[in-house]
Parts: sequence; C-alpha cells; structure tokens
Amino acid sequence: MNPFELAFGLRDFLETGGPVLLWIMGVTFIMWTMMVERLWYFGFNHGGIVKRVRKRWNNRSDHKSWYAHKVRDALISEVRLEATAGLSLIKIMIAVAPLFGLLGTVTGMVEVFDVLAVTGASNARAMAAGVSKATIPTMAGMVAAISGLYLANILEQRARQEVDRMADSLELR
Repeated sequence: MNPFELAFGLRDFLETGGPVLLWIMGVTFIMWTMMVERLWYFGFNHGGIVKRVRKRWNNRSDHKSWYAHKVRDALISEVRLEATAGLSLIKIMIAVAPLFGLLGTVTGMVEVFDVLAVTGASNARAMAAGVSKATIPTMAGMVAAISGLYLANILEQRARQEVDRMADSLELR
C-alpha cells in the first residue's frame, strides 16, 4: 500500500472520529510500547537477573536460619519486582482506552445536539458528522483495550510463572 494513501486514510479517520481519537491513539501507543518492553525483558534480561539471584543465594553458607529465609524472601521479591514492572500501568492503559472512547461519544453527541439546536430536527445529513464522532471513538477505544487485554494477561501469567520457578530453585537446605 502506498504510504501517502495510508497517511491520508489515517488523517481522514482522525477527522471523522474527532480529536479524542488522538488521545486513544496515544494511550494505545504507550500501552503497546510497554508490552513490547516486557516481551523484550522476558526474552533478553530476565534470565540474567535470575542467574544473579541464584548465584547470590548459592554463595551463602547459611540456608536454614530465620535470617536466611528472610534473605531468600527478599531475593524472590527482587525478581518479582523486576518481572512485574509496568504491568499495572499496562492494565491502567487498557482500562483508560474505553473511557476515552466514552469521552468521544459524549463530545460527538454534544455536536449532534448543537446541530439540532441550530438547524432543527429534520436535517439528518448535518447530524451525520456528530454521529460518526460519537461512534468511532467508542469503537476505537474498545478495539485498543481488547488488543492489549490478551497480551497483558499472558505477560502477567508469564511473570507469575517465572517468579514461582525461580523461587522453587532457591533450595532451603
């Protein structure tokens, strides 16, 4: 596809849906950037952190005392913090996207009522722009949220599994 046609199509979509679509696009971009960062973390960084924590645990001579148990808990918490970093913000972005869609619905309906006040109830063509500004942001907000929901759940499950696996590998002798 021609990049100019793509740019013009995006511009037309943003004009049809109103200015709230820019906010939805920004939220979606931030959400997906953070999810890609988490995928990168699990693919390239997590293994090194786990190795470092295991080495710190295995270098300890004491594995039975109360203090050793607390050190183990602290090491597990360190890995948990690294593995779950940003997941709550991703969930917030997933929740915010439909709310911005709802804001677009409200602003579009305000535009419809404004057209009704100016032209009267019989001009359906004049109300069409407001109706599209009311429905397109709702759709865009829902699509943005649904697109991130699946991967966010996978990332959360992966973080939980990785932390549990690492915790199981820290033996209490």
